[in-house]
Amino acid sequence: MFSSGTSSHPLAPYGWDAGWEAEFAPYAAQGLVPGRVVRVDRGQCDVITADGSVRADTEFVTPRDPLKVVCTGDWVAVDADGADPRYVQTYLPRRTSFVRSTSSKRSEGQILAANVDHSIIAVSLAAELDLARIERFLALGWESGGQPVVVLSKADLVPDAATLGHLVEDVETAAPGVQVLAVSATSGDGVDVLAAVVSGGTSVLLGQSGAGKSTLANALAGADVMEVQAIRDVDGKGRHTTTTRNLIPLPGGGVLIDTPGLRGVGLWDAESGVGQVFSEIEELATRCRFHDCAHDAEPGCAVLDAVDSGGLPQRRLDSYRKLIRENQRIVAKTDARARAEMRRQWRLRGAEGRAALDVKRGRLR
Repeated sequence: MFSSGTSSHPLAPYGWDAGWEAEFAPYAAQGLVPGRVVRVDRGQCDVITADGSVRADTEFVTPRDPLKVVCTGDWVAVDADGADPRYVQTYLPRRTSFVRSTSSKRSEGQILAANVDHSIIAVSLAAELDLARIERFLALGWESGGQPVVVLSKADLVPDAATLGHLVEDVETAAPGVQVLAVSATSGDGVDVLAAVVSGGTSVLLGQSGAGKSTLANALAGADVMEVQAIRDVDGKGRHTTTTRNLIPLPGGGVLIDTPGLRGVGLWDAESGVGQVFSEIEELATRCRFHDCAHDAEPGCAVLDAVDSGGLPQRRLDSYRKLIRENQRIVAKTDARARAEMRRQWRLRGAEGRAALDVKRGRLR
């Protein structure tokens, strides 16, 4: 194994450190090779190892749980050179993961990126700001365990400095504790600040189609690593330029995971994330007369008092209520699915036990 923490380590540019090396030690003893997943598609993945990029099959790590499949950003153990085909044998426990609810009626979770330090939420200034959508992204970003950052892309489309400043302030109000950057990949304004942010670890780039994610990725990488397609003039929406999640090493340090444009951003058990997005409401709630106050019509509600006095925008409270209700629904559905799966396993084990007993009885006869 290479020594961690040195510039000579081949995987250091991809985030390899002493912690990952210690985690991998048991697999190194088995002759397996460490690597980071840079792309996953069709049951296979591209893995960057000390000897370069390899193509590996994920057959041995395809569980029923969609949150436990191999994902871009995972650190994995693959067969040593010479094996044909090469397989991913396992992946190391994730430090963080960005998960959303799928749009399916089964309410399953989908992992978008693993082991991320920053969630970069790209929001295009070519369209009207949707603060509620930004809050939704932020809830998932906080829940992932990484630090969210909001990037207002295409800032060159707002040439008036005062107007741009007001837009930044509006987003800052909806994103307490989060850095908000106005960036133009066309003019280069703000790109250096964003590059400094993402240089410290792994960042996942998120947003709707047309948010300019691929253009930002190219600006940060200093090359056209991602294909960029034009925005439709009719509705301002972008085509889905990126169809897979790709991990890109950056020249200024750090790695970036670019993702496809997200049409839907469903919460996935993000109670603490919602709480951090609406930290001022959570703090006000501690002053309510009743500890289980719903902030609806209860007497002595500090949250409603703040709305009445103008200290808390009604829009913020409405958005908070909506996300709390949605998260409660998804958690309830998830619990119901877990109980159904447990009952299925019990029935399966019971059937297996009865079959084994029948075999034993047959032998005794």
